[in-house]
Amino acid sequence: MDALDVARWQFGVTTVYHFLFVPLTIGLSVLVAILQTLWHRTGNERYLKLTKFYGKLFLINFAMGVVTGIVQEFQFGMNWSDYSRFVGDIFGAPLAIEALVAFFLESTFIGLWIFGWDRLPKRLHLASIWAAAIGSNLSAYFILAANSFMQNPVGYRINPDTGRAELTDFVAVLTNKVALITFPHTLAGSFLVAGSLVVTVGLWHVMRNRGSTDTGAYRFATKFGSWVVLVSAALVAITGDIQGKIMTQVQPMKMAAAEGLYSTESPASFSVLTIGSLDGSRELFAIKIPYLLSYLGTGDPNGTVQGINDLQAQYASQYGAGSYTPIIPVTYWSFRFMIAFGMAAAAIALLVLWSQRKGRTPTNRWLLRAGLVMPVLPLLANSFGWIFTEMGRQPWIVYGEMLTRNGVSRSVSLAEVLTSFTAFTLIYATLAVIEFKLLVRYARAGVPDLTPAPEPDDTDDAERPLAFAY
Repeated sequence: MDALDVARWQFGVTTVYHFLFVPLTIGLSVLVAILQTLWHRTGNERYLKLTKFYGKLFLINFAMGVVTGIVQEFQFGMNWSDYSRFVGDIFGAPLAIEALVAFFLESTFIGLWIFGWDRLPKRLHLASIWAAAIGSNLSAYFILAANSFMQNPVGYRINPDTGRAELTDFVAVLTNKVALITFPHTLAGSFLVAGSLVVTVGLWHVMRNRGSTDTGAYRFATKFGSWVVLVSAALVAITGDIQGKIMTQVQPMKMAAAEGLYSTESPASFSVLTIGSLDGSRELFAIKIPYLLSYLGTGDPNGTVQGINDLQAQYASQYGAGSYTPIIPVTYWSFRFMIAFGMAAAAIALLVLWSQRKGRTPTNRWLLRAGLVMPVLPLLANSFGWIFTEMGRQPWIVYGEMLTRNGVSRSVSLAEVLTSFTAFTLIYATLAVIEFKLLVRYARAGVPDLTPAPEPDDTDDAERPLAFAY
């Protein structure tokens, strides 16, 4: 083990942990805005209760996401200074816009939304949550544009004197075809997570608090969240199909590793299960669906999909001796786990809708148990999706331009990286416990009571203690 290995583990752990909060923030901001819009348009009090209820869960998650995101960015300077030096001119522009425009738009209007209840006009207050939601989604786009440069470098040139990548076309970076499809795919995955949380909390209250005056609100939340999950799952599949075709064009090795495809095939079969040799050089056993991989990768059932061994020989000739193959089991299985967990969440949403048909109240305990684990499923799908995306790009940190081993900080020792890795992991574990307890506590509390408080008695106002209420 060396500093490179630990630095990669640290970045992987902090990134996956941070992304547990990101999709929920992105998706829940829009769903809360929709709920408040329904209240604004109809005046129905149940929508206001749901807005404040899920809005509180959104704010808890947003705060945690900000904290973990700041730590993640510091790693570029700590552990990956050579990479930052090489790509800083490219990354600087989208990340600066993300911080100065998108994040400030999001955080400013979240503040107005939190403290603007009964102070701002209703329309302006509604506009605040929509502005925050737009800022959250814009923030995702600029970050994904930066990441997409690592997958498919565009709009740059290599300065022969400094050896650095220099930005030549910012529009090309923002309109990178990888970014254009990764963005809607990520948004769909985010709504899958947010919808699942809405379903879980609503279903728990419907089944545990039968006969409550707020049962109607929870039933609506359960159905609303279920439809969000089903529509999002369909959009994930559609955008994922397009993403797979683009990936085959710009990163053929990633597609080959995702399918355990060792030799070039035309037509190529989709792998249901492939077992390869220990050295990762050949296929030993496989269950396949003919023609499907060709269609998924090229749009043509008879299309050609390049294999791992042929691509390895091509890259060794093009870039020099060395292995250009990612860890095939990680790439292969993370791709399948991503799909499986997402489909499982959609299946539970379908069962929840079926259990409430014609006004019925669900009573099956197994459905409740499935509902309680439901938010974890799309979170796992998102995490495995990013593991697949980043691990499948290896050994490149910038595809075709910089190897991962060349991006690590040369001045950082193994002991220093281990120390920071251990510290961050312990801090993140503590934050995870805090996040979980806060979400559970406020989710179990249920929707707020909107009954107006009695008018205060002015006679003893001087003796009343000061209090803050949200």
